[in-house]
Amino acid sequence: MTSEIKTVILTGASQGIGHATVQRFMHEGWRVITCARQEIPAHCRRDPLWTHHIPTDLTDAASLDAFIRGANEMLAGEPLHALVNNAGVSPKTAFQERLGVLNGSIDGWKQVFELNFFAPLKLARGFASALHRGKGAIVNITSIAGHYVHPFAGSAYSTSKAALSGLTREMAVELAQLGIRVNAVAPGEIKTEMISPEYETLIPRIPLDRMGTVQDVAGVVFRLCSDDFSYVTGTEVFVTGGQHLY
Repeated sequence: MTSEIKTVILTGASQGIGHATVQRFMHEGWRVITCARQEIPAHCRRDPLWTHHIPTDLTDAASLDAFIRGANEMLAGEPLHALVNNAGVSPKTAFQERLGVLNGSIDGWKQVFELNFFAPLKLARGFASALHRGKGAIVNITSIAGHYVHPFAGSAYSTSKAALSGLTREMAVELAQLGIRVNAVAPGEIKTEMISPEYETLIPRIPLDRMGTVQDVAGVVFRLCSDDFSYVTGTEVFVTGGQHLY
Protein backbone atom coordinates (compact mmCIF):
# COMPACT_ATOMS: atom_id res chain seq x y z
CA MET A 1 0.00 0.00 0.00
CA THR A 2 1.55 3.27 -1.10
CA SER A 3 1.41 6.47 0.88
CA GLU A 4 0.28 8.55 -2.13
CA ILE A 5 -3.25 7.16 -1.99
CA LYS A 6 -5.36 8.00 1.05
CA THR A 7 -7.34 5.24 2.77
CA VAL A 8 -10.76 5.29 4.45
CA ILE A 9 -12.45 2.59 6.52
CA LEU A 10 -16.25 2.71 6.45
CA THR A 11 -18.88 0.59 8.22
CA GLY A 12 -22.31 -0.25 6.90
CA ALA A 13 -21.20 -0.02 3.28
CA SER A 14 -23.70 -2.30 1.54
CA GLN A 15 -26.53 0.18 0.98
CA GLY A 16 -27.88 3.67 1.50
CA ILE A 17 -25.66 6.43 2.88
CA GLY A 18 -22.75 4.05 3.41
CA HIS A 19 -22.74 2.83 -0.17
CA ALA A 20 -23.00 6.37 -1.55
CA THR A 21 -20.15 7.50 0.69
CA VAL A 22 -17.92 4.69 -0.58
CA GLN A 23 -18.66 5.82 -4.13
CA ARG A 24 -17.77 9.43 -3.28
CA PHE A 25 -14.43 8.52 -1.70
CA MET A 26 -13.51 6.32 -4.67
CA HIS A 27 -14.49 9.13 -7.05
CA GLU A 28 -11.99 11.30 -5.19
CA GLY A 29 -9.28 8.65 -5.57
CA TRP A 30 -9.28 7.20 -2.06
CA ARG A 31 -8.70 3.50 -1.33
CA VAL A 32 -11.64 1.99 0.58
CA ILE A 33 -11.85 -0.78 3.19
CA THR A 34 -15.37 -1.62 4.33
CA CYS A 35 -17.54 -3.87 6.43
CA ALA A 36 -21.24 -4.69 6.55
CA ARG A 37 -23.45 -7.60 7.52
CA GLN A 38 -23.89 -8.41 3.83
CA GLU A 39 -21.48 -8.99 0.99
CA ILE A 40 -21.12 -6.17 -1.53
CA PRO A 41 -22.72 -6.92 -4.94
CA ALA A 42 -20.10 -8.00 -7.47
CA HIS A 43 -20.82 -5.16 -9.88
CA CYS A 44 -20.03 -2.64 -7.12
CA ARG A 45 -16.62 -4.12 -6.39
CA ARG A 46 -15.04 -3.78 -9.80
CA ASP A 47 -13.39 -0.50 -8.89
CA PRO A 48 -9.80 -1.36 -7.89
CA LEU A 49 -9.91 1.32 -5.18
CA TRP A 50 -12.48 -0.74 -3.23
CA THR A 51 -9.74 -3.06 -2.06
CA HIS A 52 -11.35 -5.04 0.75
CA HIS A 53 -14.78 -5.78 2.17
CA ILE A 54 -15.18 -7.89 5.31
CA PRO A 55 -18.64 -9.23 6.23
CA THR A 56 -18.96 -8.26 9.89
CA ASP A 57 -21.56 -8.21 12.66
CA LEU A 58 -20.53 -5.17 14.67
CA THR A 59 -22.86 -6.15 17.52
CA ASP A 60 -20.82 -9.31 18.05
CA ALA A 61 -17.59 -8.65 19.96
CA ALA A 62 -15.62 -11.41 18.26
CA SER A 63 -16.74 -10.33 14.79
CA LEU A 64 -15.89 -6.68 15.50
CA ASP A 65 -12.47 -7.61 16.87
CA ALA A 66 -11.81 -9.75 13.81
CA PHE A 67 -12.65 -6.82 11.55
CA ILE A 68 -10.24 -4.55 13.41
CA ARG A 69 -7.47 -7.14 13.19
CA GLY A 70 -8.12 -7.84 9.54
CA ALA A 71 -8.28 -4.20 8.51
CA ASN A 72 -5.10 -3.37 10.41
CA GLU A 73 -3.38 -6.27 8.68
CA MET A 74 -4.53 -4.87 5.33
CA LEU A 75 -3.07 -1.49 6.28
CA ALA A 76 0.22 -3.25 7.06
CA GLY A 77 1.54 -0.35 9.09
CA GLU A 78 0.53 2.29 6.54
CA PRO A 79 -1.48 5.32 7.71
CA LEU A 80 -5.27 5.48 7.83
CA HIS A 81 -6.73 8.83 6.83
CA ALA A 82 -10.40 8.44 7.75
CA LEU A 83 -12.83 6.25 9.69
CA VAL A 84 -16.53 6.68 8.94
CA ASN A 85 -18.80 5.11 11.55
CA ASN A 86 -21.92 4.79 9.43
CA ALA A 87 -23.49 1.47 10.49
CA GLY A 88 -26.63 1.89 12.55
CA VAL A 89 -29.95 0.25 13.35
CA SER A 90 -33.47 1.29 14.31
CA PRO A 91 -35.33 -2.01 14.79
CA LYS A 92 -39.02 -2.60 15.22
CA THR A 93 -40.76 -4.78 17.77
CA ALA A 94 -42.87 -7.80 16.83
CA PHE A 95 -45.83 -5.37 16.62
CA GLN A 96 -44.00 -3.18 14.07
CA GLU A 97 -43.37 -0.44 16.62
CA ARG A 98 -40.06 1.29 17.17
CA LEU A 99 -38.40 0.49 20.49
CA GLY A 100 -39.70 2.94 23.06
CA VAL A 101 -39.60 3.59 26.77
CA LEU A 102 -42.61 1.38 27.47
CA ASN A 103 -42.41 -1.17 24.65
CA GLY A 104 -39.82 -3.58 23.36
CA SER A 105 -37.27 -5.59 25.29
CA ILE A 106 -34.37 -4.07 27.19
CA ASP A 107 -32.14 -6.52 25.32
CA GLY A 108 -33.34 -4.85 22.14
CA TRP A 109 -32.21 -1.51 23.52
CA LYS A 110 -28.83 -3.01 24.34
CA GLN A 111 -28.45 -4.25 20.76
CA VAL A 112 -29.23 -0.77 19.43
CA PHE A 113 -26.62 0.81 21.68
CA GLU A 114 -24.09 -1.91 20.85
CA LEU A 115 -24.18 -0.97 17.16
CA ASN A 116 -25.01 2.73 17.26
CA PHE A 117 -22.79 3.72 20.20
CA PHE A 118 -20.32 1.10 21.38
CA ALA A 119 -19.18 -0.02 17.92
CA PRO A 120 -17.94 3.50 16.98
CA LEU A 121 -16.13 3.69 20.33
CA LYS A 122 -14.46 0.31 19.86
CA LEU A 123 -13.50 1.06 16.24
CA ALA A 124 -11.98 4.40 17.22
CA ARG A 125 -9.82 2.58 19.76
CA GLY A 126 -8.94 -0.16 17.31
CA PHE A 127 -7.80 2.20 14.56
CA ALA A 128 -6.38 5.03 16.70
CA SER A 129 -2.76 4.12 15.95
CA ALA A 130 -3.33 3.97 12.19
CA LEU A 131 -5.30 7.23 12.27
CA HIS A 132 -2.49 8.83 14.27
CA ARG A 133 -0.03 7.86 11.55
CA GLY A 134 -2.29 9.44 8.94
CA LYS A 135 -3.29 12.50 11.01
CA GLY A 136 -6.72 11.30 10.03
CA ALA A 137 -10.35 12.09 10.72
CA ILE A 138 -13.29 10.23 12.22
CA VAL A 139 -16.85 10.99 11.12
CA ASN A 140 -19.70 9.57 13.18
CA ILE A 141 -23.11 9.40 11.50
CA THR A 142 -25.60 10.63 14.08
CA SER A 143 -29.16 11.80 13.36
CA ILE A 144 -31.57 14.69 13.68
CA ALA A 145 -33.47 12.30 15.97
CA GLY A 146 -30.65 12.58 18.49
CA HIS A 147 -31.58 16.23 19.09
CA TYR A 148 -35.36 16.40 18.67
CA VAL A 149 -38.23 14.02 19.37
CA HIS A 150 -38.86 12.31 16.05
CA PRO A 151 -42.29 10.80 15.29
CA PHE A 152 -40.93 7.63 13.67
CA ALA A 153 -37.45 7.02 15.10
CA GLY A 154 -38.21 5.49 18.49
CA SER A 155 -36.59 6.21 21.84
CA ALA A 156 -33.87 3.56 21.63
CA TYR A 157 -32.54 4.83 18.31
CA SER A 158 -32.88 8.51 19.24
CA THR A 159 -31.09 8.22 22.57
CA SER A 160 -28.31 6.09 21.08
CA LYS A 161 -27.68 8.79 18.48
CA ALA A 162 -27.77 11.49 21.17
CA ALA A 163 -25.14 9.49 23.05
CA LEU A 164 -23.04 9.27 19.87
CA SER A 165 -23.21 13.06 19.52
CA GLY A 166 -21.85 13.39 23.06
CA LEU A 167 -19.18 10.79 22.35
CA THR A 168 -18.11 12.75 19.27
CA ARG A 169 -17.31 15.79 21.40
CA GLU A 170 -15.39 13.74 23.96
CA MET A 171 -13.47 11.86 21.27
CA ALA A 172 -12.55 15.15 19.58
CA VAL A 173 -10.84 16.37 22.73
CA GLU A 174 -9.08 13.12 23.64
CA LEU A 175 -7.94 12.18 20.13
CA ALA A 176 -6.70 15.69 19.33
CA GLN A 177 -3.59 14.66 21.26
CA LEU A 178 -2.97 12.12 18.49
CA GLY A 179 -3.61 14.60 15.70
CA ILE A 180 -7.00 12.98 14.90
CA ARG A 181 -10.04 15.13 14.16
CA VAL A 182 -13.51 13.87 15.12
CA ASN A 183 -16.78 15.26 13.76
CA ALA A 184 -20.34 14.07 13.22
CA VAL A 185 -22.91 14.32 10.44
CA ALA A 186 -26.57 14.36 11.48
CA PRO A 187 -28.84 13.49 8.55
CA GLY A 188 -32.52 14.39 8.50
CA GLU A 189 -35.00 12.72 6.18
CA ILE A 190 -32.87 10.97 3.56
CA LYS A 191 -34.26 8.84 0.73
CA THR A 192 -32.89 5.33 1.26
CA GLU A 193 -34.15 1.78 0.92
CA MET A 194 -35.36 1.95 4.52
CA ILE A 195 -37.62 5.02 4.13
CA SER A 196 -41.35 4.24 4.33
CA PRO A 197 -44.19 6.32 2.83
CA GLU A 198 -45.04 7.83 6.21
CA TYR A 199 -41.90 9.97 6.02
CA GLU A 200 -43.43 11.96 3.14
CA THR A 201 -45.62 13.70 5.75
CA LEU A 202 -42.50 15.35 7.16
CA ILE A 203 -41.59 17.23 3.98
CA PRO A 204 -43.70 20.31 4.91
CA ARG A 205 -41.39 20.66 7.92
CA ILE A 206 -38.30 20.86 5.69
CA PRO A 207 -37.47 24.42 4.49
CA LEU A 208 -35.81 23.13 1.30
CA ASP A 209 -39.07 21.29 0.57
CA ARG A 210 -37.59 17.90 -0.30
CA MET A 211 -36.05 14.84 1.26
CA GLY A 212 -32.29 14.62 1.07
CA THR A 213 -30.33 12.22 -1.09
CA VAL A 214 -27.63 9.84 0.02
CA GLN A 215 -25.22 11.88 -2.12
CA ASP A 216 -26.09 14.98 -0.06
CA VAL A 217 -24.80 13.19 3.04
CA ALA A 218 -21.82 11.54 1.33
CA GLY A 219 -20.50 14.88 0.12
CA VAL A 220 -20.47 16.35 3.62
CA VAL A 221 -18.80 13.26 5.07
CA PHE A 222 -16.06 13.41 2.46
CA ARG A 223 -15.41 17.11 2.96
CA LEU A 224 -15.07 16.66 6.72
CA CYS A 225 -12.28 14.17 6.01
CA SER A 226 -10.51 16.47 3.55
CA ASP A 227 -7.77 19.00 4.13
CA ASP A 228 -10.30 21.82 3.66
CA PHE A 229 -11.55 21.01 7.16
CA SER A 230 -8.16 20.47 8.82
CA TYR A 231 -8.99 22.94 11.63
CA VAL A 232 -12.50 21.59 12.31
CA THR A 233 -13.08 19.10 15.11
CA GLY A 234 -15.83 18.41 17.63
CA THR A 235 -18.48 19.71 15.22
CA GLU A 236 -21.80 18.15 14.21
CA VAL A 237 -23.11 19.12 10.77
CA PHE A 238 -26.86 18.91 10.20
CA VAL A 239 -27.72 17.61 6.73
CA THR A 240 -31.45 18.20 7.09
CA GLY A 241 -32.54 20.76 4.51
CA GLY A 242 -33.14 23.08 7.46
CA GLN A 243 -35.54 20.73 9.25
CA HIS A 244 -33.62 21.10 12.51
CA LEU A 245 -34.44 24.81 12.58
CA TYR A 246 -38.06 24.20 13.54
